[in-house]
Amino acid sequence: MRRFAPLSVFLSLLIFPQGISAAPLPSSQDCSWIAQGTNRQSFGTNGQLGKTGENGANGANSDNLTIFADGTPLTLNLAGKNGEDGKPGGDAIAANCGTQPTNVSTDLVAPDGGNGGNGGNGGDGGNGGSISIYSTNPAQLRQIVVNSAGGKGGQMGPGGNAGEGCNCAKPYWTVETCSGDRGASDYRCTTKEFRCYNGRNGVKGTPGLTGRDGFPGRLTLLNLNKPLEPDKPTASVTMAMMKDQGVVLSRNRWETRQGARDLLAPGSVIEDQYEALTERLERSFLLIWNAPQPFNRFADKNFTLSLDDQQEIKVGLPSDVWIEGTTQKRNEVTEFLVYNAILLGDVTRLEESSLTGNGRNLKLVLVDKANQSNLIATKFQVKYNITRSDPRFRPVSDYLTKYSGVIPDELVKLNGDRFTLDLGQLPIEEEYLKSGLGVEVEIVATRTFSGYSATQKIVVRDIIGSFR
Repeated sequence: MRRFAPLSVFLSLLIFPQGISAAPLPSSQDCSWIAQGTNRQSFGTNGQLGKTGENGANGANSDNLTIFADGTPLTLNLAGKNGEDGKPGGDAIAANCGTQPTNVSTDLVAPDGGNGGNGGNGGDGGNGGSISIYSTNPAQLRQIVVNSAGGKGGQMGPGGNAGEGCNCAKPYWTVETCSGDRGASDYRCTTKEFRCYNGRNGVKGTPGLTGRDGFPGRLTLLNLNKPLEPDKPTASVTMAMMKDQGVVLSRNRWETRQGARDLLAPGSVIEDQYEALTERLERSFLLIWNAPQPFNRFADKNFTLSLDDQQEIKVGLPSDVWIEGTTQKRNEVTEFLVYNAILLGDVTRLEESSLTGNGRNLKLVLVDKANQSNLIATKFQVKYNITRSDPRFRPVSDYLTKYSGVIPDELVKLNGDRFTLDLGQLPIEEEYLKSGLGVEVEIVATRTFSGYSATQKIVVRDIIGSFR
């Protein structure tokens, strides 16, 4: 047996205070730390990771189908395709151990094995096809076998095998170190012990995920013997189209029910919940023009129509037209009768014609350029300002207000398209109505018709009694 000097034994205990029993295998993090440590070095080559397995392809969805049932026995396969299995993960490559260095003055670490590749996921199953059946006799459905099952999901791919790590050929060794000259009194030798750590085995790859099964198809049942036309519950149409052709609005009513498998032939595979058409509503809308105004001025204006759940057609009138009319129903036709119509742009076309007279005979004349005043009610408010300056050609700042308020109806005369406002009869002192005085007359006209309303402001700046 080899004998150790007392100093050698003491130093060995300082390095390995718990003795020199075999240490546990280090983890991958430990190996990384060991490889970077100043007192330990690795040898050989770590194993390579296995490749990740490919995912399986998803199964194809089945096509949807529409048929008219006539009592003929049918067997229909609308099943979705199965998803493909995931591919296995690749096996890892074992560590390349190489040759363990000998008699080195440092601890050693053997190489680790590679981890196995993860398995691929299974592909999802395809969805079953849905079927729409037209039939006016529910008993005919019992002659139809439908398989619209969803496809099965693909199986998961297994993980790849792990690679083995390397074991040390020589787990312990000692190295003697001397100082001083041999034979001299200060010559000393010490012995240090070193060790080699085995590499770890890799980890087996994780299996993939199993693919999702596809969904079964659904049944739509239509109690009709002709193709269902699409919904048209709303429309935006010109007045010309409503007058010449009319408009048909429609709404399909559906109900969600249970028991699809009970309706079909035994052995059918389909989602048990189904949709059934319970009613198709159709209502027509027609514009009847009884207005004295020329229709061609309004032909391109748009109405918005909507069919509500109570089978009534709601009418949205154009925002730039004032219409006086009413609706009436004849069976399934809604008629809209128009008695009068005014373009919004024609409502506010009042213009100054003249400021005439003076004193109590001072009058302001306005003309309706659209000549619609026989239909439109008009109320006037006035603000009467005076100035010692001439306001016609330049701004002035010395206005004084002598009246502000409503012009009574008895002081307003309408003759054809001309309004005459009798300003001299307003409660204004006569000295502020005399010739040669500068005035600013602000008129606000409020015009109403069949529930509509709009305002227009007209400002007249002039000299009383001037000739223009």
